[in-house]
Amino acid sequence: MTASSPGSRAQAEARPGRPSVVELRLAAFAAHRRAGFPLGPLSLFAGPSGSGKSSALRAYEALARLGGGAELDEVFPDPVACVPEQARPDAQRRRGFRIGCTADGPEGPVRLDVAVQAEPELRIVGERLTAGGLTLLETALRDPSRRSVQAAWHTAGASPVTRAPLPDDRLGTPLLPLRVAGKTDGQRQVLAAAEQMVVALRSVFACDPLPRSMRTAVPLGAGRLLRGCGNLAEVLWRTRSECGRRHGLLVDAVRAGCAGPVHDLLAERPVGGIDGTVWALLDRGDGLRTPLGRLGDGELRYLALSLVLLTGPGVLEVDTAGEVPAALQTLTVLADGFDRDLDVRQRKGLVRLAARMCERGHIRLVGAVSDASWAAGVGGVTVVDLEA
Repeated sequence: MTASSPGSRAQAEARPGRPSVVELRLAAFAAHRRAGFPLGPLSLFAGPSGSGKSSALRAYEALARLGGGAELDEVFPDPVACVPEQARPDAQRRRGFRIGCTADGPEGPVRLDVAVQAEPELRIVGERLTAGGLTLLETALRDPSRRSVQAAWHTAGASPVTRAPLPDDRLGTPLLPLRVAGKTDGQRQVLAAAEQMVVALRSVFACDPLPRSMRTAVPLGAGRLLRGCGNLAEVLWRTRSECGRRHGLLVDAVRAGCAGPVHDLLAERPVGGIDGTVWALLDRGDGLRTPLGRLGDGELRYLALSLVLLTGPGVLEVDTAGEVPAALQTLTVLADGFDRDLDVRQRKGLVRLAARMCERGHIRLVGAVSDASWAAGVGGVTVVDLEA
């Protein structure tokens, strides 16, 4: 695996006050063993089918959901699929996997490493949160008959550590604010590191636009874009009137990536359609409008990903840290098949748009592509080559 990042100095330096994940570690997960992947504001995992691109994004999303407090069985509905194929069970028939990440921010680099048992039953068997060479939280499974792990966190008071049980079906790091009083310097250090990790992980939007789902009219609802982008028309119905400037940027992007003239992108109620539904159209000018159903798969994926990059948590279906000011948060977009169905012109246009948006610091993107040679020369792109 190699990584290259020809980005500008401004993109390479972490933004003060904006925690972000700068490394993904897959010690033992699916096809990955002892792997560490550096992540920049815009990162592309590149490699052929079977090289582990999608599983890397799946591990990132899993960490994000665990950081948001999700239960283990919700995050890993098929945990055995995450176990390395060659992993041998121990004497108690136990097998599992290990994932982790590093989040940089005001507290400096903070590392989180998690060991998950997949068989014979799903549970977290170990977790470690470290910063500056100091272990701030460590958990371990002491008694397999109990549904808990023994946790010890840094105190630096009359007692160097505090010990207590934590549940084995969810991550301990996001639970620390409920368990740590924050009375000593050590406890405050633990809380600050845990908060940085949770904020860095929390706001994630995983998407893989499905063109077939964007071709028909959809019912009006909350106006928040879903993972497959099938409700794109509903979102356009909302955003076109709410933010004219961003809609103008979206139209410019669509104009560059779709064939034929594009004067506008809009949503309207179809004539004779079902009440309460809308569909999306391209305004070609001179009264000609093209329903999105007539566009090719590449055009639809390009359009949907452009919309994702030009919006934010208020439009995307994401779980944000509501207790943290928006100015201190960064949205991370996980885009599997980032280049799927796109021609060279669309790929280059989309990665340039992503680079411009990521340079501002409020959004990051981690994508999976079959080949990243077309991204050469675009500033700010970190390429993780899984075949090198």
